[in-house]
Amino acid sequence: MESSLAETLTAWRRHLHAHPGLTLQEGPTAAFVAARLREMGVEVTEGVGGHGVVGTIRRGGNRSVGLRADMDALPIQELNPLLPHRSTVPGVMHACGHDGHTPALLGAAALLAQDPGWSGTVRLVFQPAEEGGGGAKSMIADGLFERFPMERIFGWHNWPGLAAGTIAVHESAVMAAGARFEIAFEGHAGHAALPHLTRDPMLGVGHCIVALQSIVARNIDPLQAGVVSVTMAAAGEAQNQVAHRAELRGTARWLSDATGEAIEAGMRRIASGIAATFGLEATVAFRVGVPVTANHPAERELAAGAAAAVTTLRRDLPPAMTGEDFSWFLKQVPGAFVWIGNGPGEGGCELHNPNYDFNDAVLPVASGYLAEVAKRALAGT
Repeated sequence: MESSLAETLTAWRRHLHAHPGLTLQEGPTAAFVAARLREMGVEVTEGVGGHGVVGTIRRGGNRSVGLRADMDALPIQELNPLLPHRSTVPGVMHACGHDGHTPALLGAAALLAQDPGWSGTVRLVFQPAEEGGGGAKSMIADGLFERFPMERIFGWHNWPGLAAGTIAVHESAVMAAGARFEIAFEGHAGHAALPHLTRDPMLGVGHCIVALQSIVARNIDPLQAGVVSVTMAAAGEAQNQVAHRAELRGTARWLSDATGEAIEAGMRRIASGIAATFGLEATVAFRVGVPVTANHPAERELAAGAAAAVTTLRRDLPPAMTGEDFSWFLKQVPGAFVWIGNGPGEGGCELHNPNYDFNDAVLPVASGYLAEVAKRALAGT
């Protein structure tokens, strides 16, 4: 990549970091992306599934491929007071590197537009609302794959702790499926000094927190990965009252469908049993946010070949229990998702940390990989 383009991408990345768009509020970011694409002469469609933007580069041929970047930021207050490009939006920052993913795809568009050595159609998919906002599903529902046909799709995520610019390609599972759960117990409220006249939902909550830990420990194959984390609890209106209702909330993660089914079944069984024990009523809501992000075999090998052509390739990393909205795209068309190292995570430069900042030195590698994998996909290699 020419140094002038690398400098431009860095400037764009720092602009986006300074002006983050929260999930479902990415309008200015989407407008920035659309403007940059039009400056390159790329065909642009805005408003796909919300603030989604799709750029199209046509160069004859019958093959087509999609490249995806996410655009949204997180509701986190940045703690980088000396950073020149720190967030200017209170309580919002790019703590996951989407401010780097977006210009990297713009860089790939620039490389592809300047390269006459390929033919076909490239779809540049800039996705909104990845951070729990259902952006991928919204774009799919808005006809993404019908309106912008693509045979394959490729994406990536920066990965702190992996050497900067190194690309990791997983055999199958890359990131976990995720669900949010809510368990509520309803009893009979009354005076805390007269507990025999009440049915205390706090007993249900207390026993449930402990019992939920038995799902992974005793209901899941030890060779399979699963996580059940209770992260919130709420009950009560007064210190001298036994509450009518108590709630638990949390998240679950897994790397196989069978494990996810076992986790949900275990939650429902435990809640029902505890409710029966203490004379309570229990309700369980289990909402799957994303399925497992799993590479398709042919596309995995295509991604590995492209990665090796531009940088150092690793194929020995285990999957992570974090989730990724790109998984919904992989349910529609074959594709692959890779990690590109962001460098050391010291000093809080970790995903979703208020001290995080994307490593601009990674941009040329990321753009080069995306352009290379697109060309290989279009060539059928």
